[in-house]
Amino acid sequence: MNLRLGLLNAYYHGTLPLRWWCNRRRAARGQMPIVALFYHRIADDEANSWTTSNAMFARQIRWLQRNVELISLAEAQTRIRAGVNARPAVCITFDDGYAANCDTAIPLLIEEKIPCIYFVSTHYIANGIPFPHDVQRGVSFPTNTIAQLRAMANEGIEIGCHTRTHPNLGALHDPRRLFDEVVTCGEELQQTIGKPVRYFAFPFGQREHLNAEVFHMAYEAGYEGICSAYGGYNFPGDDAFHIQRVHGDNEMVRLKNWVTIDPRKIRTPRYEYANQASSREAVGVAAP
Repeated sequence: MNLRLGLLNAYYHGTLPLRWWCNRRRAARGQMPIVALFYHRIADDEANSWTTSNAMFARQIRWLQRNVELISLAEAQTRIRAGVNARPAVCITFDDGYAANCDTAIPLLIEEKIPCIYFVSTHYIANGIPFPHDVQRGVSFPTNTIAQLRAMANEGIEIGCHTRTHPNLGALHDPRRLFDEVVTCGEELQQTIGKPVRYFAFPFGQREHLNAEVFHMAYEAGYEGICSAYGGYNFPGDDAFHIQRVHGDNEMVRLKNWVTIDPRKIRTPRYEYANQASSREAVGVAAP
């Protein structure tokens, strides 16, 4: 174990009594935050920092099953809007669309009947080509096929839109390009898989990659929610249209640290698109 992981492990175990006490109080008030996890690629080659091994993913799922309620994104939104969540709850999501996920990870979720949203960038899947952010690092991983997406959708895995070409939407300002990446792409994906595409996830997903106009555009197009990826918890009473997510990791202690509610991260500021080009009123989302 390296120094950083050793320090995190000591911090996590040292703060567990405080976490248990705080979480009992939050649960009693119906104010337990909901954690949305996102993964990219589950495989055993440890090729990059966003690859989690099959054994670790299975271990994390087993731990989550014992310690939290695994719920759909739609159920999370229902609780957030209602302003009440009395139990630790976690949503599972994936980004991009790597073929390796269909070897072990997705079958595990299907077998255990665990809700999952699987966000895909359609250009690379439709054309069977690797993602540019992998190629730039000298690696090339097979993407999912259309047949795999249809098979997952038929087994209850919800497919979501992750744009057509995985661009940095925070740097895009051409309305026609944004519309194609967010709206047209989602409509085509829905036709391809024969299932509703209800959710959208920003590529990269850090604050600098978000775009307030996309929130407005997605709502007007009929999406039911948008996911970011910069961390943060989703509290009852928050903006349910925007779900903040936490990166799943190949280290167990990092997942436990997030899911048991890290006191240092509990006040992570939300991206306030109401103060940007769009407004909550414009997209029909009530202020917290």
